[in-house]
Amino acid sequence: MNEDNHVRRSGETPPSGLPGPGVPPIALARWCAGNGWPVHPLAPGTKTPPANCRDCKDQHHNPRTCPCPRAGRPCHGFHAGTMDRKHIDSWWTASPNSGVGVACGPANLVVIDIDAHSTAIPARSRLLPGIEIHDSVDLHGLASGFDTMALLAAYRQQADPAQDATTLRVRTPSGGVHVWYRLPTPEVRYRSSAGSSPKVALAWQVDVRAEGGYIVAPTTRTRQGTYEPLGTARLPAPLPAWLAHELARTGHVVAPQQAPAAAAVPRARGPLRPVAAHRILDPLLDEVARCGTVTEGAAFTEKLNRAAFTAGGLTAAGHLKESDIRELLTATAHAARPQQTSHNEKIIHDGLAAGAARPLHLKGRS
Repeated sequence: MNEDNHVRRSGETPPSGLPGPGVPPIALARWCAGNGWPVHPLAPGTKTPPANCRDCKDQHHNPRTCPCPRAGRPCHGFHAGTMDRKHIDSWWTASPNSGVGVACGPANLVVIDIDAHSTAIPARSRLLPGIEIHDSVDLHGLASGFDTMALLAAYRQQADPAQDATTLRVRTPSGGVHVWYRLPTPEVRYRSSAGSSPKVALAWQVDVRAEGGYIVAPTTRTRQGTYEPLGTARLPAPLPAWLAHELARTGHVVAPQQAPAAAAVPRARGPLRPVAAHRILDPLLDEVARCGTVTEGAAFTEKLNRAAFTAGGLTAAGHLKESDIRELLTATAHAARPQQTSHNEKIIHDGLAAGAARPLHLKGRS
């Protein structure tokens, strides 16, 4: 059976159309990936990712640098999000009933998650953070995120996102609605938040799913029910300008990460002694390079830090040129761990700066 026949018989549809109810989750995961949305499994029957592997359970480490997702293990939830067909087929073949989660940040999505939970209503100042609701405004009947979202839209004289038929909307099993939008300018990123947060929130009982979060894909089935698409729109519309303004006003904009400035390593007076310096540094660089043959347990960070610290000391003592050695360290690190360039550069920056405080003189060495 060829691939095209398999796709048609399994009910899978191309990226232009959302797979319907009853279609296997693997088809939904492929559809999401076809739209440019990285996906990751959800534990069967739930809306949460499966547990991590044993090593990740036992060790606290940065999910962004964990080797498991690259090795085909879906640890750390949305951090494992992928569009790689090989991983998608492997994950959902091994667990056919796993749900589908979409990593919102890498997918350039902002999803407004409107909840309808039965909870106590907070003070007026917490309903629309940053907006004073005068006592003359009658809030009788306000009970959920649908009310606060409609109130915010009315205050800004805009259409209520919960009723936005131009974009993908999904009814959740608990009675809420996910309103999907795509970023028209991916250069501006937004952070996730919870509507109950006292610090960053759009509205009470209105969560934001963006950077640092995931959303359950439409048609996913859980023990509580199915995430059902509403209306006819099956793809996200661009984020409305007024909502982008509200997200910025309420502190959701993620400041772009600035690469650490290349610190000028102070250089002591004296002749360069590169040959002698490299006799000390090269074995350390070799250890860093060998980490490229090992996916985990290589102590890469420790070895790169040691090499950078030593290089900083040698440069500060005047035996090496700072620009040349920084370039050498960076090339070696990126060759060993190409998927974590920012992390590599930070280690090098910090190591060189720390080593510069302790110049490594080579008196008596040739």
